[in-house]
Amino acid sequence: MADRIGKPISQRQLRVGEMIKQSLSMIFIKNEAKIPNLETNVITVTEVKMSQDLKIAKAYVMPLGGKNADEVINQLKEHSFLIRKILSKKVFMKFLPKLLFRKDESFEYAEKIENLIKQTNK
Repeated sequence: MADRIGKPISQRQLRVGEMIKQSLSMIFIKNEAKIPNLETNVITVTEVKMSQDLKIAKAYVMPLGGKNADEVINQLKEHSFLIRKILSKKVFMKFLPKLLFRKDESFEYAEKIENLIKQTNK
């Protein structure tokens, strides 16, 4: 695996990403981030990718069934400061990374590939 620049992803990036993924998942499951008009317990954190310097964490998320995904992502982006504050009490790092929320499109991509395979097998 390599990032955009072509440098391989370090073990530290992977470990920190996994730690933040688990912590975010627990925050969402327990609905600890009191975001107005958003039930966070239906949000799945599929992956967290860390920047080389560990100062930016891209969290790939998807609401249950993919319903209102863009709206959910926008609310998470809007309240990322609140989520980061709660995360700071669970993850102890020298610098807590800035959280960027992205829609996980891997499920849609996998479904598209699966449909193409089915079409060629007919």
